Amino acid sequence: MGKGNFKAKTGIPPKSNFNEWYPFIVEASELIDKRYPIKGMDVWRPYGWKTMRLIDSHTHREMENTGHGECNFPLLIPEDLLEKENRLVSLLKRAREKGVNPDELREEEDEAGFKKEVYWVKHAGENELDIPMFLRPTSETAMYTMFPLWIRSHADLPLKIYQTVNTFRYETKQTRSFIRVREIHFFEAHTAHIDEDDATKQIEEDLEIVSRLMNKFALPVIISKRPIWDTFPGAWYTIAIDVVMPNGRTLQVASVHHYRDQWAKAFDIKYENKEGTQSYVHQTTYGMSERLLGAIVGMHGDDSGLILPPSVSPYQIVLIPIISKDNAEVINNEIIKISERINKMGIRTHIDMRNIRPGQKYFDWEIKGVPLRLDFGARDMEANTIMCTSRTGGKVSIDLDNLESEVITQLDSIHEVMVNNSNKRLNEAIKKLPKLINENGNWSLSEDLEEDKIYWTMFDGNDSDAETIEKLTGLSFLGDSIEESIKESECCITNKKTNRKVYLAKTY
Repeated sequence: MGKGNFKAKTGIPPKSNFNEWYPFIVEASELIDKRYPIKGMDVWRPYGWKTMRLIDSHTHREMENTGHGECNFPLLIPEDLLEKENRLVSLLKRAREKGVNPDELREEEDEAGFKKEVYWVKHAGENELDIPMFLRPTSETAMYTMFPLWIRSHADLPLKIYQTVNTFRYETKQTRSFIRVREIHFFEAHTAHIDEDDATKQIEEDLEIVSRLMNKFALPVIISKRPIWDTFPGAWYTIAIDVVMPNGRTLQVASVHHYRDQWAKAFDIKYENKEGTQSYVHQTTYGMSERLLGAIVGMHGDDSGLILPPSVSPYQIVLIPIISKDNAEVINNEIIKISERINKMGIRTHIDMRNIRPGQKYFDWEIKGVPLRLDFGARDMEANTIMCTSRTGGKVSIDLDNLESEVITQLDSIHEVMVNNSNKRLNEAIKKLPKLINENGNWSLSEDLEEDKIYWTMFDGNDSDAETIEKLTGLSFLGDSIEESIKESECCITNKKTNRKVYLAKTY
């Protein structure tokens, strides 16, 4: 879209300076306002909230299509439930460290879990509460308190529920809109199953859902099984979904956990099986947050502002009337008719009839990332055409007789361009880790690492070997690639043959 001369006046930082560009753009595009007087709790502006709700709508549709039921649990959780979770997490963490079955260990008090991150409520009016409560950091404890009341027999399984709520964590690191906040717009799905195999099938279904959603958002992702030391202690394993941001850091936008029956034992979630005896359920969770919007902003934006995928843009098309004093009424009437034709197709439109110059309108909608702009003036009316400009680049005159089909073609083309561009960026960001050299016990790299890259390597070492690589590179293990077939090759540190391909990156 045309830039006019407005960009220089607004001082938009270049995207190459991502640490300045990102906070500027999320406010300049009116997604959020960061001036609320609590750090890490931004105000969603209408344009940003509509974008987020459109992201949610795709998730909700996937949940309903796969047999999940939407629920809504209370915000407050009593302290004793947090202590129950902390004991479980502490037990599982110690069992993992000792390499033994959790059943072999006794529960001990520990500060594991969310206790240091929660917001507490200790008074109701002037009365001190007998049992303090906290704002949910996530909902395992709240939900799993209810599961034994809902699950009685194998006929009640699988149980598949989800909710989209606000969660709260006292984030002590530097906050960043959508990426690291204290009040989180959070989606979570929780399921319970008859056994491990059925729960594993749910994990597979979750990853299929992830694939469809990320395609909707034109987000290429790295999917990896987190290393054991970075797996949530309450989980058997964690699969994480990461987007590579322009500065080379990865942003985890979703995660899937397989809990086996560990939480079921802690919360006594049993069912009567077909043999008439009691069995513990096996559970999974699938979570995402507003980080999805942060990833969309970071992946697709450019020096001129946002570029929103048509699937989540509040307005997929903005229409600009090009008028003069003597033709304003007729042009405005015609552009309203054009907008109505597009609306009937289920496409979201907006007519910008503000009394300002077209160039300013172009800039405003460009920074907000609207996929298509349609300009309509006297010459267009005479020719029975409308000028179409794509946010991803390109301009074409559309015959109004073919308006509906041409608009669909243009929107589909924008999505395809965004997918291709983002896939290209991801592929360019991933490189093979240089060779590791060991000289008398001192490790070095055969060449220097680039700042904005993600690296992969073959790895079959132990935790100590992984720590050596992390210290040497300054990168963190994202985890094992879940690609089905990886050619066997030598481990980068032990030289043993392995099929394990791991990713390393700087993370948010």
